[in-house]
Amino acid sequence: MKLVRARIQDFRSIDDSEEFSLDEHITCFVGKNESGKTTLLTALHRLNPIFDDARFDRQKDYPRRHLSDYEERHEGKDATVVTTWWTIEPAEKEKIADTFGAGALASDEIAVQKDYGNRTRWTVSFDEAAIVQHLIDASGFHEDEKAQIGVARTVAELKAKAESVHETSPGRAHCLQQIARHFPQDSVSQGIVNLLDLPKFMLFSQYQRMQGQVSLEQIRQRELSNTLESADQVFIALCEMASTTVEQVASIQDFESLVSRFEGASNKISTEMFRYWSQNKFLKVIFRLDHALPGDPPPFSNGRIFRTRILNKLHDVTVPFDDRSTGFVWFFSFLALFSQVKKRSGARTILLLDEPGLSLHGKAQGDLLRYFRERLAPDHQVIYTTHSPFMVPSDDLSSVRTVEDVVIYHQDEAPEVRGTKVGGDVLSTDPDTLFPLQNALAYEITQALSAGQHTLLVTRPSDLLYLRAMSEVLRSHKRTPLDPRWTICPAGGVEKVSAFMSLFGGNRLQVAVLSDLASAHEKVEDLSRWKILRDGHIFTIGAYAGQQDADIEDMLGAGLYGEIVGGCYGLKGKQAVAALPAGSRIVNHTIERFRAQPETVPGTVTEFDRYVPAVYFTEHQSDIIKKLFGADLKVTLGRFEQLFSDLNALLPETGQVL
Repeated sequence: MKLVRARIQDFRSIDDSEEFSLDEHITCFVGKNESGKTTLLTALHRLNPIFDDARFDRQKDYPRRHLSDYEERHEGKDATVVTTWWTIEPAEKEKIADTFGAGALASDEIAVQKDYGNRTRWTVSFDEAAIVQHLIDASGFHEDEKAQIGVARTVAELKAKAESVHETSPGRAHCLQQIARHFPQDSVSQGIVNLLDLPKFMLFSQYQRMQGQVSLEQIRQRELSNTLESADQVFIALCEMASTTVEQVASIQDFESLVSRFEGASNKISTEMFRYWSQNKFLKVIFRLDHALPGDPPPFSNGRIFRTRILNKLHDVTVPFDDRSTGFVWFFSFLALFSQVKKRSGARTILLLDEPGLSLHGKAQGDLLRYFRERLAPDHQVIYTTHSPFMVPSDDLSSVRTVEDVVIYHQDEAPEVRGTKVGGDVLSTDPDTLFPLQNALAYEITQALSAGQHTLLVTRPSDLLYLRAMSEVLRSHKRTPLDPRWTICPAGGVEKVSAFMSLFGGNRLQVAVLSDLASAHEKVEDLSRWKILRDGHIFTIGAYAGQQDADIEDMLGAGLYGEIVGGCYGLKGKQAVAALPAGSRIVNHTIERFRAQPETVPGTVTEFDRYVPAVYFTEHQSDIIKKLFGADLKVTLGRFEQLFSDLNALLPETGQVL
C-alpha cells in the first residue's frame, strides 16, 4: 500500500488541514516554527505506530477552543482525526484477485481513518456481485445446484442459498468453507482488509538521540516496567543490530564475547555513517562495556556501563559519543533506530522525520538529502519537515508542501483562526513560509548561473562576449576555439576572486582566472600561494596582447577594435578612432578620444560604454572580420587561439571540443 493523500481534522492546532497529496517517495513539509508541521506528523504517526501504542486523547489533543463544544459539534460521536487514502500495489491486487476474483475491486484506492475512540475504519470499493459469481464458479457447483441457488448478489445471500443445497454436495462444502475463511461476519470489506497490510509509521525527532553512556541495570528496569524512554529505544535498536538484547549484554562475562557481538555492528554502522557523513571521513565508532567507578555521577556509579566512543583516526584519539556534534549524534541515532525498523517491518514502514538534520551544517544537510534519496526512498515513503533552505529539494519542488497556521485579520473584528493548512503546491502568501524555498532556489540559481564545473573567471561582462565571439570566429576558420566545457563568469575584478572561491570552491570546481592588469596578477598569485587557486590556472591578458598592461580589447588589435567601435557608433572619416601609440591600452585611448572630441561623436552618446561595442561585435562578427587585412586578422586569431589552447590544456582529456 502506498500513501497518496491525507487529511487531519480537529487535532491540536489543526481544525482541518484539508486534503493534501503525498509523493510516492519523499514529501517535504516546509514552514516556519509553530506552523503545525510536527502536529501533522504526530497525527499521521498515531494511525498505526510502529513502537508504542500512541493513542488519540480527546482531552489532550482536541483543539482547546472547541473542547467545550465537542458533543454538540460531533453529535455525541467520536470525531475523526486522520483520514488517509492509499493505492493498492500490484502484489496486493494479485492476492485479492486470487481470493475474490479479478473483478473484485471497483477501485485501486482505499481509505483508512482513525477517530478519538482510537477505532480504525477502512473504506474499500468493491463489486460484491462479481465476488459472489467468482465464489460460485470456483466452488464447482453442478448446473442444477447453480439453478437452485439462482441469483445471489451478496455474500450473505449466497451463504443462505448455498446452505439450502444438499449437504453431500462438494460445491456446497467448498463455498461455505471459503465464506467462513475469507468473509468474517459475511463482510466482503473485512475480507479484503484482511489481505492488506497497513504500513507502520515511525516518527523520529531531533530529540531521539542515543546516550554515550548507558546504565544497563537502569535500562533493563525500564524495559521490564514498560517505561522506556526515546533514547532507550535507540540503544535497544543498536543491540538488535548486534543480534543481541540488553539482558544478554548485561550478562556478558568476557571481553571476546563483547567484541564478537559489537565489532560487526560497529563496522556496519561506521561504513553506512561515513558513506554519507562528508564532514569528517576519519572517524570510527567504538563500543565498550565497563564496570562503573565510584567517582562517576549517578546512575553510572554502579553496575555495568555500556559506552560509545568515537575514534578520530587522524589524531589517534577517542572522545565520548556525547561530546560529538549534535548533528553527528542525531545521524548516528537515526541509523541505529532505522536498522531496527528495517529488521522488524522491512519495507512496510513509512518514515516520519521531524526537522531532520536541524543541527547539521548546510553541506551535511545536503548529504542527508542524498541519504534519503539513495537509501530510504527506494524502499520507504519518507515524509519530513524542515525550515532549512538546505533541506528543501530544489530539484524536486513538486514534492514540497507548504504548512501555515492561517489567521485572517479583519478590520475592527477579532482575527479569524483557521488553523494549520497544508498547501498542495509551493505557492503561499506568507513570506516566512516561503523563506526556505526562496533561499533554496536562489542558491541553486546562483550556482547554475555563476559556476560550472570548469569556470573561467574574467573581469567584466564585455570580456565574456569577446571571448565567446572570438571562439566562434576561430571555429569558423577551422582553428582551435574555447572548449565549451568552460563556463565564463564575470567576477567583477581580481579582488572578487577570493569571495567567489569561498562561495563555490567547495563544489570541486576547476577555476581559472584571466586577469586584465599585470599589477592585479600579484593579488591572484596570493590566491595560488594560499591554495585557493591551483598552480598554472592564472593568466594575464598582457601575455597574449604583447604589452604589459592590457584589456581583452587589446587582444583584438587596433584595426579590429576600430572597426567595432566605428560600426557600433556610426563613426566615419574624421570621427573614426585614430591609430594608437605603441603600448597604449585601446579602451583608455577610446575613452579619451570621446571626451576630447565630443563634436565628432553622435549626439546621443554621452559617455563611452565598453559593453556596447562588445554586444555589437557579437551581432556582426562575420561582417566585421571580413573587413580586416590578412596580416591583422592572422595576429588577432593567433592571440586568441593561443589563449584558448592554454585554457583547454587544463581540462581533463575525457572531454571533446565540439
